[in-house]
Amino acid sequence: MKKSIIICMVGVAVMMSSCRIYKAYERPEDLVTDGLYRDPLSDADTLNAIAGTTFGDLPWRDVFTDTQLQAIIEQALENNADIRSAQLTVEQAHASLTAARLAYLPSLSLSPQGTFNYAMHTSAWTYSVPVAASWQVDLFGQLLNPNRKAKVTYEQAQYYEQAVKANIISAVANLYYTLLMLDRQFEISKETADLLKRSVETIEAFQEAGLANGAALEQSRAAYAQVMASLPAIKQTIRETENSLCLILNVPGQEIPRTTFGAQQLPTNFETGVPVQMLSNRPDVKAAEMSLAACYYDTNSARAAFYPQLNISGQEAWTNNLGQIVNPGKFMTTLMASITQPLFAKGKLIAGLKAAKANEEKAKLTFQTTLLKAGNEVSNALYKYQISTEKSVSRKEQVESARKASEFTTDLFELGTASYLEVLTAQQSYLTAQLSEVTDTYDRMQAVISLYTALGGGKE
Repeated sequence: MKKSIIICMVGVAVMMSSCRIYKAYERPEDLVTDGLYRDPLSDADTLNAIAGTTFGDLPWRDVFTDTQLQAIIEQALENNADIRSAQLTVEQAHASLTAARLAYLPSLSLSPQGTFNYAMHTSAWTYSVPVAASWQVDLFGQLLNPNRKAKVTYEQAQYYEQAVKANIISAVANLYYTLLMLDRQFEISKETADLLKRSVETIEAFQEAGLANGAALEQSRAAYAQVMASLPAIKQTIRETENSLCLILNVPGQEIPRTTFGAQQLPTNFETGVPVQMLSNRPDVKAAEMSLAACYYDTNSARAAFYPQLNISGQEAWTNNLGQIVNPGKFMTTLMASITQPLFAKGKLIAGLKAAKANEEKAKLTFQTTLLKAGNEVSNALYKYQISTEKSVSRKEQVESARKASEFTTDLFELGTASYLEVLTAQQSYLTAQLSEVTDTYDRMQAVISLYTALGGGKE
């Protein structure tokens, strides 16, 4: 009879093999995957849309070639607390996966027992040394789906760790280039201050010779003081940026060794790939999809709870309690199969299934939002790079013209054919143009970093 029941259960399981509770996760077909990012460079030489290797596939050392920056990134990847926390999450998920896989194996237990009986001046010892085994036969996915969930959760933890590393690399690079930008701004402002100081000395000499009035002298002093006042603010920003970078490195605030702004060379040709393939490199996108897969298997488990469970248990014991005391003891073997079918828990099971479906739908929405966000980030980075590149061409012309105008106006002032106000205006225009050029270059650097991160960059 028991054999017939088991055969019947196996037959039912085979007939239900096409049911969802046995089906592995597949990406939903109704997700929006077309037009995830607007391609602002489709007609430019800087973008080559291919379905193969993308800019995000490059190792980070090939993107950030500055040796000082590479050393700082390596230090951050080794010491950062967020990365260590992500690594511990991976270890935790791996332990859960191991436990889920071991659930397929029988459980064994040893529970020796001894009893002393005394009655009517008669005593007797009874003892039993049983080894019990219990095994759940996974007919309806009660073990399959938790095991699959543990696997995708482990993968999700790995992708999360990759995402943390990518964000750390991006943050370090941004702060490093910010320091280089500030150094260059300080250098330009200091050079301008030195020039204005010489102008003040010149005006003082002209005034003593009766060739300049007091207004020109005070204007020159005010311009010099204005530029000098900007230097401490830049120094303060440099100090704060260094401290922010040290926080990522998990070290006390200190000076950061670095090269120069003009020595940086970043990639200029980007192969982004088609949208879905492009975004498939991003660890945060992968993690969001693994979260959806985990919820999918939770729903499968909630469905599997409606079906019966088949458990097989057995016991092998060395005992002297076999109806009467037998010494020495003998082996006793017991084998039992049981089927458990929920009868009065349907309301609870239905509620659990509804909750699991709701969580799965929420995870799907999160995954879709992550895809759209990733597409926006790529689009923004590409467009920012394009705009900053276009600006740099005009900015170079502006800087060169402002430099010449400043020199010509100074010469005319010394010849007495131009006022000092004209000289001052030309010098301020030249300073503004130089600082703007530095900002444009920095924006282009930021765009490269953002694009690399948005395409899933950060690989070793």
